[in-house]
Amino acid sequence: MTGFATPLNLDVSTCRDRQNRLTDWMQQQGVDHVWLVTAENVQYFTSYRTHRLLSTGLLVSSNGHCTLFTPNEVPTNVAADEIVSFVAQHNATLRQDQTSAISEKLMECVDTVSTSSRWGIEFGACPAEFVIPLGKTRTGALVDADPILRKLRRRKDADELAMIRRAIACSEAMYQRAREIIRPGISEIEVYSALQSAAVEVAGEPLTAFGNDFQCGTPGGPPRPRLAEAGELFILDLGPAYRGYYADSCRTFAVSPTLSTEQEQAWEKIVSVLKWVEETVKPGVSCKELFLKAQEILEEYRPGGFIHHLGHGVGLYPHETPHLNSAWDDVFEEGDVFTAEPGLYGPELRGGIRLEHMYRVTRTGIERLIQFPLEMIG
Repeated sequence: MTGFATPLNLDVSTCRDRQNRLTDWMQQQGVDHVWLVTAENVQYFTSYRTHRLLSTGLLVSSNGHCTLFTPNEVPTNVAADEIVSFVAQHNATLRQDQTSAISEKLMECVDTVSTSSRWGIEFGACPAEFVIPLGKTRTGALVDADPILRKLRRRKDADELAMIRRAIACSEAMYQRAREIIRPGISEIEVYSALQSAAVEVAGEPLTAFGNDFQCGTPGGPPRPRLAEAGELFILDLGPAYRGYYADSCRTFAVSPTLSTEQEQAWEKIVSVLKWVEETVKPGVSCKELFLKAQEILEEYRPGGFIHHLGHGVGLYPHETPHLNSAWDDVFEEGDVFTAEPGLYGPELRGGIRLEHMYRVTRTGIERLIQFPLEMIG
């Protein structure tokens, strides 16, 4: 490889558009301020992404003013009107009380805010260091902002899609490397190491995340110092994340140059489900009904052979809305980025087969985002 691709970041002006969508909701709901502490939400609205061991925060007011709280430094080229830095390290030693340090800075900023202000916070993530001071000093109610944040993040903007496509490019390089090296006698650890190298070569930097399943002869799991055996199938469910944005796809590779009749038939059934998904999904389609029909099709081949969800949304978190799962009743919306991952498992398959594509929901249907072929033998 002669060089790395140009690094990508979220577009600052598009981050401002996302802030405007949030403040529109705030004004409609009578919420005066929203306090965000999860790194992915801060990145989504500002383009600022901190190290995983450092804390951050974002204060959004209904008048559109945004204050970003950053560890140690004042970053440039971020979508914020004001930046408040706090000390996250002393002589290179990480502080374990970073949340308290941010809380002190936040309380200084809100001293001038009316005590009757209504605050939105992330109920699922906001630590007590913030909730208790806000609850004691404000007479207005604390509002759960999680539902609107999940809703806003469903529809991926162009700058987000660019980040996701870079992560997908890492996936495709990993699959290409796997196709070249998988053979009887190779260890799962060796495959894992080679795939990580292939992904980093594309990303040009360490990845945020890497994936889940790197086992041979099983439905999946972390890599082991085990050697692949002839006749087995190698499931690679890869989830590389580029600067916080995830890809998620799966391919299954044959360790031997030939397949059994059962493996060929199961592969054909799974591919037929993916083709059916591509023909069926559009805005307004029920995710739950899609799952149930896919389950019915797969169990025509092997009852009980399909043991997991059909797919899920993907973005700054590996599993987002929509959920292709009977436990939810989501409906596809334009702008969703999601996976479909039908699979079949059983001893006659020597582990199992899972094939997973990533898609974007368009106005009239879906666009497939990953192009690496599904064949188990190259």
